[in-house]
Amino acid sequence: MPSTLPDGDPAPASGELPESALRGLGERPFGFYVHVPFCVTRCGYCDFNTYTAAELGPGASHGDYADTAIAEVRLARRVLGETRLPVETVFFGGGTPTLLPARDLGRILAAIDAEFGLAPGAEVTTEANPESVDPRYLEELRERGFTRVSFGMQSAREHVLRVLDRQHTPGRAGQAVLEARKAGFEHVNLDLIYSTPGETDDDWRASLAAAVEAGPDHVSAYSLIVEDGTRLAARIRRGELPMPDDDVAADRYLIADEMLGEAGLRWYEVSNWATGDAARCRHNLLYWTGGDWWAVGPGAHSHVGGTRWWNVKHPAPYAQRLAAGHSPAHAREELAAEDRETERLMLELRLDSGYPLADVAPGARPKVAAALAGGLLEPEAFKAGRMVLTLRGRLLADALVRDLLT
Repeated sequence: MPSTLPDGDPAPASGELPESALRGLGERPFGFYVHVPFCVTRCGYCDFNTYTAAELGPGASHGDYADTAIAEVRLARRVLGETRLPVETVFFGGGTPTLLPARDLGRILAAIDAEFGLAPGAEVTTEANPESVDPRYLEELRERGFTRVSFGMQSAREHVLRVLDRQHTPGRAGQAVLEARKAGFEHVNLDLIYSTPGETDDDWRASLAAAVEAGPDHVSAYSLIVEDGTRLAARIRRGELPMPDDDVAADRYLIADEMLGEAGLRWYEVSNWATGDAARCRHNLLYWTGGDWWAVGPGAHSHVGGTRWWNVKHPAPYAQRLAAGHSPAHAREELAAEDRETERLMLELRLDSGYPLADVAPGARPKVAAALAGGLLEPEAFKAGRMVLTLRGRLLADALVRDLLT
């Protein structure tokens, strides 16, 4: 089942935000995340806040979801007031957003545009299971204003997909990319997962080769994380499958960087590669560089001006609160300046633009010098005043951040 929500301070029923959050509103990039919490089946590795038909229970349905989400978009407008907030990015995630009709996704997007206005050239992305779309569906998404689609490919090997409990067939993701291109999508991403139990180096190379051959302009590749409470964790605990190995994961990352680089995709965040600046996921960059976003949907996490809040988890109470005219927020927290700077370091250091040396705490500067000497930081960028990770540094990014913060 999905992981539990974090603790926090009570969130007011009105959704009202503290004055500190509204200060500077409109000066930072602003986007929307729309969580669609529906899946046909639950993948064995997934602890996201998603629900199959059997798990939904009374009071929640696919058919009503667009209207409920639109109600939260209108709540967002009331809470944020009249400040001009052109929406630079919209990202529909899940779950499987494309289990909803394309017209429903389009209606939610139209409500965001009506309430806030989409900025010229706004990026509008939806995630999709390759099996959940067909050419006509993709054409309708494009007609309704979507500019980017992200397919969950994960692997090109059938036995790996079985371990992950993925439902699509190995060749379907590549075909979906071609269909998206034909429908008019210039920007297409493929998500891959490596270090699945039973996957070999040859399996991983085959998955990368299939992804490259499909012709996306963006690839995301993540090491499998075994989350407590998932079916995969239970299988590993029972000894049916081995635990993923960190050294194997590092080797797989090196293979990915080599093969994607040879295909013209360059890293810009530790787990993300793109063919150029225009192909980068602008919505994720908004997260990584301290922008503001309102997240619609059950369990969704928002951030505005240093205040973070998260909605109730289940679709039924989420819908009930909005129907009563109340905010669906479960709890919130106001981040202290020190916490915000910590998060900034954690996120910006993962980017190819790096983190400014001038902002490093004095006590951490000897550790930065040691990281440079150890080959974790690019010397030329260092001379220019920034910490930028080398390939070796990317492998050790999390450990380096921990070291700098202790």
